[in-house]
Amino acid sequence: MRIFVTGASGWLGSAVVPDLIDSGHRVVGLARSETSAAALADAGAEVVRGTVDDLDVLGTTAASSDGVIHLAFKHDIAFSGDFRGAAEADRRAVDTFGEALAGTDRPFVLASGVMGLLLGRTATEQDLPAIDDSPMSVRAATSVAALDLADRGVCSSVVRLSPTCHGDGDHGFMAALVAVARATGVSGYLGDGANRWPAVHRLDAARLFRLAVERAPAGSVLHGVAEEGVPIREIAEAIGRGLNVPVTAVAPEAAAEHFTWLSGLLGLDSPVSSTLTRELLGWEPTGPTLVEDLDKGHYFHRPD
Repeated sequence: MRIFVTGASGWLGSAVVPDLIDSGHRVVGLARSETSAAALADAGAEVVRGTVDDLDVLGTTAASSDGVIHLAFKHDIAFSGDFRGAAEADRRAVDTFGEALAGTDRPFVLASGVMGLLLGRTATEQDLPAIDDSPMSVRAATSVAALDLADRGVCSSVVRLSPTCHGDGDHGFMAALVAVARATGVSGYLGDGANRWPAVHRLDAARLFRLAVERAPAGSVLHGVAEEGVPIREIAEAIGRGLNVPVTAVAPEAAAEHFTWLSGLLGLDSPVSSTLTRELLGWEPTGPTLVEDLDKGHYFHRPD
């Protein structure tokens, strides 16, 4: 298959692309810079220049491909305060892919997330996100719209990823927590730290995207979850070991100052199952657990 991948040189895309190529697929990667273009070419992919805002490029390339994996998201503006703007740009891209692929029965795989999907009990692939007026709901609504493309002759699926897609080179949530612990001199958690976050290793997640584009049925919801829920205190303890700093509870009234933008997320209890995904596609994660990955030390041996 000739597969168009957006976000192809990013944290996850740089694992998805070689997995696809090693499995015999041809990859067309979207690159917004010369550096990204060179990395994709070195990996053996065809390069198309553009961004997720270049809707003509997205539509034309999708129409000439056998399938699309959409990983790109404007994280730069999302984490600088304009999550709604990033999510709305994502929706425009998904709508463009839908128009290009309608009636073809070709696969379209969208990356989304599981964080906060269902608080307090284990969420499954059958649980749909709540849609309201919040910026986060814009992205949730996009995932629902992607699934609805199945009714328009698109073999669409959504891979909902763990918030901690970990591995060597990660600049996401785990790296941010390490940076907070390094800056404050303590590795903190909220409450008793028993609340849980799901996790998956980057290479396991990459393999799931390949399986999805190869054989996920239309309208499938898939969970990129290897561990249903890792207690935040265990994560804090691993960070404490790695940095050799004390591990301590942070008072709720001090959370915003201590954890900054992470404070609203760190207390969530959001366990998630991937049982249905494993049964459907035969996906079995083989990478290290999150704590094992932290204990390898690579999160602490580089600047954050």
